[in-house]
Parts: sequence; C-alpha cells; structure tokens
Amino acid sequence: MVKLTEVSKIYERGGDHICGLDRVSLDVEAGAFCAFVGPSGCGKSTLLNLIAGLDMPTSGEIHLDGQSTARFSSDDWTTIRRQSIGIVFQAFHLVPGLTVEENVAFPLLLRGDQGRMVKERVVEALGLVGMTHRINHRPGELSGGEQQRVAIARAMVHRPKVILADEPTGNLDSQHGAEIIVLLRRLVQQLHHTVLLVTHSAAAAEAADYIWTMRDGRLITRTVRGMGSAGSC
Repeated sequence: MVKLTEVSKIYERGGDHICGLDRVSLDVEAGAFCAFVGPSGCGKSTLLNLIAGLDMPTSGEIHLDGQSTARFSSDDWTTIRRQSIGIVFQAFHLVPGLTVEENVAFPLLLRGDQGRMVKERVVEALGLVGMTHRINHRPGELSGGEQQRVAIARAMVHRPKVILADEPTGNLDSQHGAEIIVLLRRLVQQLHHTVLLVTHSAAAAEAADYIWTMRDGRLITRTVRGMGSAGSC
C-alpha cells in the first residue's frame, strides 16, 4: 500500500544541510497499523509529510497503492489526497464557524460531491466515531477528545485507503488519548484502513501491529506487537 525506497529529505537552512530523513526504505501492506516512535527531530513527521505529498523527497521513490509518485504534480497530489489519503493532525484544524456536519463534509465538497450522498457519508463517518449526537454543534462547544473524533471522521469520510495520524493524542489527556487510539485500532479492524501513526506515547504505539523506532532520520528497529491486520510493515 505504501512503499518507500531509499527516500531521503535534506533541508537547507542558513547555508547548512539538515538531514530530515536518511535513505529510508519501508513497505506497508494494506490493512496494517504501523506506529513510528522516537525523539523529537528524528524524522517521524517528515516521513508522514512525504507520504502525504505535503513535502517532496530529495531522493528516493515513494509508491502509493502500487503507483509511483515521482512524477506527481501538485494537482496530482491534491487529487490523491482527496481520494486515497486521510490526515489527522495533533491540532484538530476544525473550522470554528462550521458545524460538525459541515466540517466533516468539507473534503467531499472540495472534490465536487453533492446531494444526499454527502449527508449519508457524513452521518456514517460520525456514527463510526460516536459523534452523531453532536452533528449540529460547533467545535467550540466540544471537548478536545470530541474535536479529535470529528477530525478523524473528516479524515475518513471520503473512504481513504491510508490514514496518516501525526501525534493525534498530543493535545489530549490520557483518557481521551487512549479513546482515540482505540478508535484508530477499530478502523483498522472494521474498515481495513491502513494506519500510519506518529507518536511520542509508548502507550499509543502499543496498539499498533508494528512499531518502528526512528533516530536521526533512520528506521532503527521494528517491533511486532500483534497480528490484528492483514498486512505488515
């Protein structure tokens, strides 16, 4: 589902060259729940940004669902994010003036979907995260955990093949953080999403099938936690 071959990312800052990712090769099969852990600055978020097309690699190649992204234009990346990738950030990034329903519908409206199908998809997504009862509320009326559930519903409403979660529990207390990780685990089991999770939380990582430890832009060790998915990474 997601394959990286010798992928590196070098940043130039003030005349210095900073290695964000160093010749990373990775093969994540469909249905895998894979976590990436390590200290700040080790390359975890850079890895997700490259897979999402939010940043471009300096060298190496990324394949998504068997397709090379080497020649993708900005428009190509926009299309694939709208079709195949869902992103959950540490900050919820909900639009304050929109209702829960409108926030979740946003990805569908951006790609031109209309009518009853949009409503049905939104209700379905909110049902999966247990937030249907908040459909007419605005973000300011929700707790942090509820806002992150809505953000996850928005990330999955277009039925992506891959969900990229970058520190999704970072702004939550331990109880609500644990609930979000359980929710992500359930999405893998019920809907067979491929989930790539970046986290500082050892407890959050324990829910994954595979845990990669990163250091200095490299994948160092892989730990197999369980066989809850059909794939591997």
